[in-house]
Amino acid sequence: MKEPNPTTDPIGQNLIKLISNVCFSVFVFTVLVITVIAITYQPPDPWESSRALTRVFTEVENATFQIDTSVLKTGEDVGMVVVSPAAAPSEADADASDTQNDTQKDTQNEAIVQKPEESLEISCDESRLVNCSDRGVLMAIKKFNLKHFKSIVFLDYQVPVNGSNANECDVSWRFRNRKEKSWRRYRDFRRFKIGYTDDCNYKVVGARGWHSGVNARRPRARFNTTRTERTVKVSPSYRDDDINDTIPVLGSDLAFRNGKYLYYSRGGDYCKNMNHYIWSFLCALGEAQYLNRTFVMDLSVCLASTYTSSKKDEEGKDFRFYFDFEHLKESASIVEEDEFLKDWKRWEKNHKKKIPVRKVPTYKVTPMQLRKDRSTIIWRQFDTPEPENYWYRVCESKAANYIQRPWHALYKSKRLMNIVSEISGQMDWDFDAVHVARGEKAQNKELWPHLDDDTSPDALVAKLQNIIQPWRNLYVATNEPFYNYFDRLRSHYKVHLLDDYKELWGNTSEWYNETTVLNGKPVEFDGYMRVAVDTEVFYRAKTQVETFYNLTADCKDGINTC
Repeated sequence: MKEPNPTTDPIGQNLIKLISNVCFSVFVFTVLVITVIAITYQPPDPWESSRALTRVFTEVENATFQIDTSVLKTGEDVGMVVVSPAAAPSEADADASDTQNDTQKDTQNEAIVQKPEESLEISCDESRLVNCSDRGVLMAIKKFNLKHFKSIVFLDYQVPVNGSNANECDVSWRFRNRKEKSWRRYRDFRRFKIGYTDDCNYKVVGARGWHSGVNARRPRARFNTTRTERTVKVSPSYRDDDINDTIPVLGSDLAFRNGKYLYYSRGGDYCKNMNHYIWSFLCALGEAQYLNRTFVMDLSVCLASTYTSSKKDEEGKDFRFYFDFEHLKESASIVEEDEFLKDWKRWEKNHKKKIPVRKVPTYKVTPMQLRKDRSTIIWRQFDTPEPENYWYRVCESKAANYIQRPWHALYKSKRLMNIVSEISGQMDWDFDAVHVARGEKAQNKELWPHLDDDTSPDALVAKLQNIIQPWRNLYVATNEPFYNYFDRLRSHYKVHLLDDYKELWGNTSEWYNETTVLNGKPVEFDGYMRVAVDTEVFYRAKTQVETFYNLTADCKDGINTC
């Protein structure tokens, strides 16, 4: 091994140090030079001199622009004239031609200087026609609406158009109700009588009621199409283009094969009351979300006899008659049953490899046990007797801690909510409401011993007079079949019942036309639809009087259940 030379190593180290010191010195010297240059450097004046800059801003050249010493007219000067106590100018003098403006300016200015004590008067020609497309008209209408309709939120307006008479303007807007949780938009169009204020601005002189501005209503558009086209004869009307309840389609075989599905066969919930149906349906939808699967949904609903005019269970009702299918599609992963079965059958026909399916014969197999199942289809079957075949049994016991019912995904039908908005709009959103539950409950003295007497016409008048001021719009939400039962209230209030608005679902209505196209034949406005509309109108009232909290001491679910 070679020994290091103690005489040569220090020389190399010293040489390295010397080079480092020289480089550092050069760097420091360069920085000093640049600093000195930066401090002492003075760039040339871009204006050549300060005198050039002064000349640019002070010299007045006689070119395109001329010096104007006249008074500039602004908005507050329009229509102002000098009034002499001796002789006021006529309208012809105020409407003099433009050729005389220059001479009149001098005369008026002199008069103002010579007689400052004379009062000024604003002249506004109120006989001139209103231009409905003027922005000022729309601003006046917006101001009027904000003052009179505080329970709704105005989202957007269309440009006003001319009404049927002079100085009438029709305008359309979209809005939503402050008491509604959803952000669904509704449309109204009204007619306004426009006039002028003292300073010649626009103002609303009068306004007509709900849907009175027919000239601002949008023309009829094409109906939504479903999976089958039907030729249906409907009357001319207008429709809500925001409704999109078309049925989603999976498309290719590959898309179907790559999906994961939860399929419920029909159980004992079919033809039960609507509350039972909703409770079970949301349980199934909640399990599908827990398993991260697409729920196979049957759109056919059986309406229980309590809601039908025939007093018999009626099958074949469409889910979209009652609930917002578009919102459901956006909130949950679903596929319609007929489309699903068609795609499944096509796959089985065209491919030798079958779709993996796990059949679950009982609700006792919990969602937690199915969480890791890799089958394409989990098929829950409900073939056992009642109540073992109810869908909601899946969400009981331990499963209740894991399955969350997606209530946010289920809204009432937009078509029904349009009727609610029309009823509320015809009362100008300024009304009170009372819910009067009668029917079978009033006849059952064992469970509700006082209900019949507490909701009699005389009792209603006596109790409502202490709650609602006289001659208010009073909407009565009730299941009482006799229309004239509430006539005693008409001596004290402007009474409104659901049957007062039959034209909203009659054979010339928007609701009738759209549901007919959807169903292929006319649809009855059944008992559940009436309950849904009654309830929603009641919720929009300023004062709400409940049956079992304000009118009677009986319990809602019968004696000793409060």
